[in-house]
Amino acid sequence: MEELLLDILALLREGAHLDTATLARLVRARNVDVREVSQHVSKKGLHPFYLHVKRDDPERWRSWEIDESLERRLLDAIRVKPRRTASGVATITVIARPWPCGGDCLFCPNDVRMPKSYLSDEPACQRAERCFFDPFLQVSVRLAALGDMGHPIDKVELIVLGGTWCDYPAPYRRWFVRELFAALNCSDAERAAEVEARRARYRSAGLTTDPQRLAARASDAQQRVNEGRTTYAQALAELYGPNTPWHDLTAWQQADQGEVECQHRLNERAAHRVVGLVVETRPERVSAAGLAAMRQLGCTKVQIGVQTLDERALEACGRLAAPAQIARAFALIRLHGFKIHAHLMPNLPGSDPAADLRAYRTLTSDPRFCPDEVKLYPCMLVEGTRLGALHESGRWTPYDEATLTSLLAECVVEAPPYLRISRMVRDISAHDIVAGVKRTNLRQQVERAVRQSGRPVDEVRYRELATDRADARRARLRAHRYDADVAREVFLEWVLPDERILGFLRLSLPTAHGARVMEEEGLPTCASHAMIREVHVYGAAAPLHRTSGGAQHQGLGRALVERACRIAQDEGFAHVSVISAVGTRDYYRRLGFRDDGMYQSRDLGKNPAQDAEGPPACDDARRP
Repeated sequence: MEELLLDILALLREGAHLDTATLARLVRARNVDVREVSQHVSKKGLHPFYLHVKRDDPERWRSWEIDESLERRLLDAIRVKPRRTASGVATITVIARPWPCGGDCLFCPNDVRMPKSYLSDEPACQRAERCFFDPFLQVSVRLAALGDMGHPIDKVELIVLGGTWCDYPAPYRRWFVRELFAALNCSDAERAAEVEARRARYRSAGLTTDPQRLAARASDAQQRVNEGRTTYAQALAELYGPNTPWHDLTAWQQADQGEVECQHRLNERAAHRVVGLVVETRPERVSAAGLAAMRQLGCTKVQIGVQTLDERALEACGRLAAPAQIARAFALIRLHGFKIHAHLMPNLPGSDPAADLRAYRTLTSDPRFCPDEVKLYPCMLVEGTRLGALHESGRWTPYDEATLTSLLAECVVEAPPYLRISRMVRDISAHDIVAGVKRTNLRQQVERAVRQSGRPVDEVRYRELATDRADARRARLRAHRYDADVAREVFLEWVLPDERILGFLRLSLPTAHGARVMEEEGLPTCASHAMIREVHVYGAAAPLHRTSGGAQHQGLGRALVERACRIAQDEGFAHVSVISAVGTRDYYRRLGFRDDGMYQSRDLGKNPAQDAEGPPACDDARRP
């Protein structure tokens, strides 16, 4: 491994740029004469090896004569999967324990080892099962893995999956979030000790992480569910209900709000700060009280399963929420300040490509909806779902690859400039898919089709800076304004001359209708407050208080906030609130915001943080 590392250092000293292909050639050259595969070197092992030598063999490390500049370029070169932190933060996905679901959708997987709609072969689900679905263990394992791959891990977005968050008991939800934060707040030594203690506790309770034993334990119940002889909920009661080890664990898997807030306070200055907390729900489960409870836990974004706005397809699939109920859910989520991340499923029973495109256009242009992000998940058939009967009878057929690619490419091209399409395919193993798209690189194929069309693209992910370096001095600030049902929205973005995005901000300006909804529902937000719902600066995630080669820590976020405050003031608002994540509270305090209940607020006209020359100039581009 040392020889490979020295090869890389030699090229870096010569000023060479090490791309993926160059690094792969170096690895192959070092392995060519090594017959024993177990002795082969790999890029994956470079970063842990380097850190190990630097920490445990300082004399050897000094012999490499690495200064700060060279080390920075070396770590950039040997980072594994650099795209993982290209959005600006390190993302950790965790899965809650299996729990009954209030819905029974035609297409939804019924894997009894997982929460509803998830499959045990999905990567995040495999990690969760190996960790007994324990949030502390899941975060600890993922934190170590990202660190070993060379990613900065001091700014973390936590994504909590597992079906409908509101369906879980409140004490369990509080415990789950408390443990997420606790894993990030403790020292490395404390975390390692707690990981061992927890694993021992689960094993002593009679639980296992052995895949074969887990599959055998669930096989009978799974077969009965697949054959329709029992329901998913009934199977969960057998496997996780009374007289099972899982049921005994519920006595300590609970917490009160005070314990959560204690971990919040610790995280404000922790080594690994939470800059986003995401949960998912269904439209019919959205309520003012439920959203307030999410906010108390520190949530900043809500994923919501829309699937379609076509009423015929909704009815055919057994979805419980009609478009009017979905619209109400969007309004409440927006007025609470959350980012809105909608799930949409093309190719549902009862739909067709034209109807799918109409539903997408309605979702992204109708003021009742207008989400900030969208996941486009083509419907696919997995074993054990009621969709199987329709497929066998010929009443549902998956789109061919060309049709699906064309549809998704049109969605990308028609996306408004404030919308980010986060994903285009579920992370499901090909052997689990009975019928439907199995191409894991579907997004690359879609974007290739978009490029070949020559049509302009405004969609956010297509334009984001990602891992590239950028000169912020070449960027200009641009505003896109559009109407939502309960607020006028402003999407501020820093863009380069080639239209790549360095950063953006989402600002909501409540309307008179929004003010009435706030009053009627008793929301914790106020109509006299504009709301900053998101601030995001791109570029490879930079450690706190350092500057990356991308756009972070160059003052772009602060400039976005100042421009948003000026816009709000010009629109007649007396205050600006921000739905800050726990780990960003201190940042906003430095910008003149004060803690204000579930949010942070700043009085307009009293701005100790603003530079004397005021916020930067801004191009105003109204959406047609």
